[in-house]
Amino acid sequence: VQLVESGGGLVQPGGSLRLSCAASGLTFSRYNMRWYRQAPGKERELVAGITNTGGTLNYVDSAKGRFTISRDNAKNTVYLQMNSLKPEDTAVYYCNARLNPLNYWGQGTQVTVSS
Repeated sequence: VQLVESGGGLVQPGGSLRLSCAASGLTFSRYNMRWYRQAPGKERELVAGITNTGGTLNYVDSAKGRFTISRDNAKNTVYLQMNSLKPEDTAVYYCNARLNPLNYWGQGTQVTVSS
């Protein structure tokens, strides 16, 4: 199983990024997908989740209204559209695929919000 994140980078406050996570080696359409993030010195936190059929599971309060999670089961890919980015969004963002008890992680992609 591989989860490969992409789309991270350096962006100015107020800017946007779209993260992608391409999955392989699993039946993607059966898995709930989540985005987590981990900032330096902090614990990993859940950002957003989506069910295998595209229903939204949850968003962290700080992301509501700014981030949108979506998926394309035909492309085995989950996305995280991030708008109105703030310096406190700076973190490594990780993709997670879960079908209990199976649980897989990507390697992460760095997002830095700074002027």
